[in-house]
Amino acid sequence: MKTSNQQENVTTSGILKFAIPSLIGIFLFMIPIPAKEGITIPIAKLADWLQVYVAKSLPVTLPQVMTLIISITVILSFIAVVVKPKWVTNSPFLVNLLQVTPVWLIARTLGMIFAILTLYKIGPEWIWSDATGGLLLNSLIPILFSVFLFAGLFLPLLLNFGLLELCGALLTRIMRPLFTLPGRSSIDCLASWMGDGTIGVLLTSKQYEEGYYTKREAAVIGTTFSVVSITFSIVVLAEMKLQAYFLPYYLTIALAGVVAAIIMPRIPPLSRKPDETHENVSDKQSDAIPAGYTPFRWGIVKATETAKKNRASDVAKGGVQNVLDMWMAVIPIVMAIGTIALIIAENTPLFSYLGAPFVPLLNLMQVPEAAEAAQTMVIGFADMFLPAIIGSSIESELTRFVIACLSVSQLIYMSEVGGLLLGSKVPVRFWDLVIIFLERTLISLPIIVIMAHIIF
Repeated sequence: MKTSNQQENVTTSGILKFAIPSLIGIFLFMIPIPAKEGITIPIAKLADWLQVYVAKSLPVTLPQVMTLIISITVILSFIAVVVKPKWVTNSPFLVNLLQVTPVWLIARTLGMIFAILTLYKIGPEWIWSDATGGLLLNSLIPILFSVFLFAGLFLPLLLNFGLLELCGALLTRIMRPLFTLPGRSSIDCLASWMGDGTIGVLLTSKQYEEGYYTKREAAVIGTTFSVVSITFSIVVLAEMKLQAYFLPYYLTIALAGVVAAIIMPRIPPLSRKPDETHENVSDKQSDAIPAGYTPFRWGIVKATETAKKNRASDVAKGGVQNVLDMWMAVIPIVMAIGTIALIIAENTPLFSYLGAPFVPLLNLMQVPEAAEAAQTMVIGFADMFLPAIIGSSIESELTRFVIACLSVSQLIYMSEVGGLLLGSKVPVRFWDLVIIFLERTLISLPIIVIMAHIIF
């Protein structure tokens, strides 16, 4: 017996429109396939193929291409901030991409300067050497270019066809007792995991402003569930030369992430955030499943509704915008902050001093090369890639595995998620993020080390 007109709208064509793109997306982003180096996923395989193709067939190199893209980003950002032309102000996408704050504009400009100096090897060698700017521009950024291209294009298959709505309905009865959160927060987590942590932050901020989350819930979700995407994780693993360990690597990240997500909402500073809605909202929105529906049935109803709204042109446009957002918003910041951090790491003992308290802890846990690994424990607060870049020279596979897992599990990094949280409506402050970063490190580290000893 049908209980509502919405159920009558669940047609075979609607289910197919939801299921086919979602299954293709699941295959591309989550199904492991064999590769020469061990196990990988189709998106990573496509990215590897592109790098090989460009190196063999095109007259330009990926570092040259990315230096051009970074330079174009900076020029357009200055035009958008200073001139504010209508072709920018009339486009919400371009406003979000180009009209950045002065701090981020300076960071993008530094990224461009470092990229140009490194590409042409001009200026001080400590900027463009193979251990600083050269490492980023010639090794890391080509990987980011190709991974972001395919991940961005195919991301709408996961986000736009109802998969998140189905998962959200199915997980409603799990989220509240485990994580003290409403069921729809699983959508934020899944969007981050499958797409990008910034997507999770933006979703959280929007739903907080619309009254779906309280201040405490928004703060918990933004700092705990805006997880590093599977595509970013692949980049870290490739930098550490541990591609053959993809399955145990991601299992370890998932385990550490779940434990941290259970503990973090129950301790300060997150536990002290008030359960109040946004100032502009009078009543909190309900995420309850209507009477007469099972979670699965309601999930199918919402999934097919979402799938029916999509047009091929909108999906293609969304994919291209994802790619541009990743290339133009993320890579210049990685180049800027990454180069500065590597210069500091190579030429000063700062990170050795900051990481010194972790040396006894790592020795106690029998992690090889503890002194070298310790400095990566704190540098991840600046940018998620930096621990992998600095730790890639460590000989011990176990230690590199620990660094790769921890850098992803720490989650709060200022070059992207941290900066976006501070600029969003999510009610967190800078010192909240510092404390949360350290708490996540101390919670995740023992779990990751235990798993590393089991695997190696």
